[in-house]
Amino acid sequence: MLKSFEGWLGQYNIHLSDLIQVAEALGLILLIAIVIHLMFHRVFLVRLKSSANKSRAIWRNALFSSNLFSQIALLIQGVVVGFQANLWLSQESELREILLTIVSLWIVLYALLSIFSLLNILDVLLERTQTGRNMPTRGIIQSIKIIIFVIAALLSTSILIGKSPIILLSGLGAMTAVVMLVFRDPILGLVAGVQLSANKMLSVGDWLEMPKHGADGDVIEINLTTVKVQNWDKTITTVPTYALISDSFKNWKGMTEAGGRRIKRSVMIDATSVHFLNEVEVSELTKVHFLETYIKSKVEEITLYNEEHHINNISSINGRRLTNLGSFRVYLEHYLRAHQDINNSMTLMVRQLAPTRDGIPMEIYCFTTTTVWGDYERIQSDIFDHLYAAMPEFKLRVSQAPTGNDFHRLSEVNKVHVTK
Repeated sequence: MLKSFEGWLGQYNIHLSDLIQVAEALGLILLIAIVIHLMFHRVFLVRLKSSANKSRAIWRNALFSSNLFSQIALLIQGVVVGFQANLWLSQESELREILLTIVSLWIVLYALLSIFSLLNILDVLLERTQTGRNMPTRGIIQSIKIIIFVIAALLSTSILIGKSPIILLSGLGAMTAVVMLVFRDPILGLVAGVQLSANKMLSVGDWLEMPKHGADGDVIEINLTTVKVQNWDKTITTVPTYALISDSFKNWKGMTEAGGRRIKRSVMIDATSVHFLNEVEVSELTKVHFLETYIKSKVEEITLYNEEHHINNISSINGRRLTNLGSFRVYLEHYLRAHQDINNSMTLMVRQLAPTRDGIPMEIYCFTTTTVWGDYERIQSDIFDHLYAAMPEFKLRVSQAPTGNDFHRLSEVNKVHVTK
């Protein structure tokens, strides 16, 4: 039986002694590889992971969540197998060449995965720092991953064909157009990410408004090719990174850093309700807390002016007079300056805009002391609630389109006149 097996091997120029030697070498390589694997994955890594679980340090948990040590252990196992193949197998053995090729690919693969895991850890740790939040670190890390992947692909190809990687690199020049086409978005995203970072245009946590792409909310992630925005209705909008360079967008970060949010809203006043104040109305407005000093000083100023210029009081349009609209504007300005939720260190004014067919716009322009959305809306609503309620005290009316109730009242008046 043994002789017939030796004869069958002889047909292929294989000696039984050589086969036994190779089998022993392979068995020894496999045994040592199994022992090393068990030592790493059943002893060392288990102990390291248990100690990391007991620790509250973020960096320790990040190390094990990305399987970095497991991949390094597999990388070391490949190196050990390659060393043994050179040690136990003869230089002329084809099996040695096949085994070394597999080991080389193994080393390249797990070196690539180890670097990827290390970059993932770096990304997690940078996200928790102010520098990481202000820079598109995820996009930069993804760019590094692409470069490393291309290098690993070149090395793997050179290992399989048995040629130097430099020869492959020399042939990449002809493929530049193809590479640019395939990696168009990553390249544009990388350039955009660098510009966003260098110019401090956008960072994670900023309030981004970009109507063209339907984005209005907080930036939650900046990647190599996309920027994720969580809108106020909790939907997610993805915007191409390069669109932030080619198109315009609004970043509300300046408002947040300034500590005040702008109120810029107008109320339309019926022009027919504007008139000069008579003595009774002046006397009534003098009782208003925010107008008492103003009315008294203004009445003295106007009286002195009219006397100096010998203005008669036969007509109300002669000389200077107080108006209800002007007094109302001054009242609003004093009211806002005394408001506890309005920032007096920033621009504050009440101005009259150009009249329109809808009435006379009276605009409030000021800043709140908070940037919290809910508080801002509450403050703004309280101010305009007071404004609408105070207008009748100045004999002013809000200008608005006629409603069904207005037409109903008009019809009732007409019925009364017809009856009479």
